[in-house]
Amino acid sequence: MTTRLGVGVVGAGRVGAVLGSALRAVGHPVIGVSAVSEASRERAETLLPGVPVLEVPEVVRRAELVLLAVPDDALPELVEGLAATGAWQPGQIVAHTAGRFGTAVLDPARAKGVIPVALHPAMTFTGTSLDLSRLEGCTFAVTAPTPVLPIGQALVVEMGGEPVVIEEAARPLYHAALAHGANHLVVLVAQAGDALRAAGVTDPGAVLRPLLDAALDGALRAESAGGAIATLTGPVRRGDAGTVRDHLAELTDLAARTGAADVLDSYSALARAATARALSADLIRSVQVEALLDALTPTHTSGTDGGSVPDVPTTDPKDDG
Repeated sequence: MTTRLGVGVVGAGRVGAVLGSALRAVGHPVIGVSAVSEASRERAETLLPGVPVLEVPEVVRRAELVLLAVPDDALPELVEGLAATGAWQPGQIVAHTAGRFGTAVLDPARAKGVIPVALHPAMTFTGTSLDLSRLEGCTFAVTAPTPVLPIGQALVVEMGGEPVVIEEAARPLYHAALAHGANHLVVLVAQAGDALRAAGVTDPGAVLRPLLDAALDGALRAESAGGAIATLTGPVRRGDAGTVRDHLAELTDLAARTGAADVLDSYSALARAATARALSADLIRSVQVEALLDALTPTHTSGTDGGSVPDVPTTDPKDDG
C-alpha cells in the first residue's frame, strides 16, 4: 500500500496502541488516539509518543483510516452511536480488531459510505513494545467485501503480518478456536501449577517449561502436517486406566482440600476427549477405551476401588513417565 493514511486509533488498549505504532512505523501518521483509563493513557504515551489524546468523535473526524480496537461487546454500540451522530465520513477506511465479528458489525458505518475491513491478529498482546516484533509473521484474519479485500491484506503485510481470508460466517468459529487454544492453555498451566505446588514443587514453572515447550512444539509441527493427536503421550495414549483412576483420586482429594474442583473437571473432560481422539487415530484399542472410560466415570474417582477395572497391557513404550 503506497498511499499514506492518517490513522485514528479508537481504544489505546493492548492491541490498539501496538497496531497504531506498527502502522506509524511504516509511514502512516497517527493523527489521534482515544484513551480513557490511566493505563491506556500511559500506553498511548509510550507507544504513540506525541500523538494527541482526543475524544472518539474527534479521532474519527480527523482520520482517513479509523482503527477500532475496543472490546467485542462494545463494538456494535460504538459503531451505531458514531453513525447516529454523523461522525462517519464517506471514503474512510474503518477497520476493527474484534475476532468474533466480520464486517456486518460495521454496516451502520458502511451505510454512511465508509470502507469496512475486519482485521484480527492471532496473537496475545502485552501492550508493550515487545509486541511489535511478534507481529512479524503473525497471522491476521482478514474479512472484507471482495472489492476492498486487498486493502485489508495490504495493511496486514505492511505491519509484517500474514493475511488469511476468513469468511464472514466463519468468524465466530475462527475466534472460538483461538480462544480455546490460547486462553484455555493459560488455564491449564495455572491448574497444573496449583497441583504441583500442592505436591511440594516450589517452582512449578521450571518443571513445566521444558515439558510444555516440547509438547507444544511437537503438537504444532504435527498439526501443520495434518494431525497433532499423533504426538499424544501419557496414560491415555498407553491405555493406562489404573493411572488415570489414581490421577482422578488425587485430584478429587485436592479439590476437597483446596476447593480447586476446576482441576478435576478439566482433567476429566480432557481425558475423555483425548481417549476419543486417540481411538479415532488408531492410537489405542477399543478394549483400552472401555477401561479408560470406566476409570473416568464418577464412581471410580475416589480411589477406593482400584481393582474394579483391570489394567489393559499395551505394547506402547512408557516414554514420558
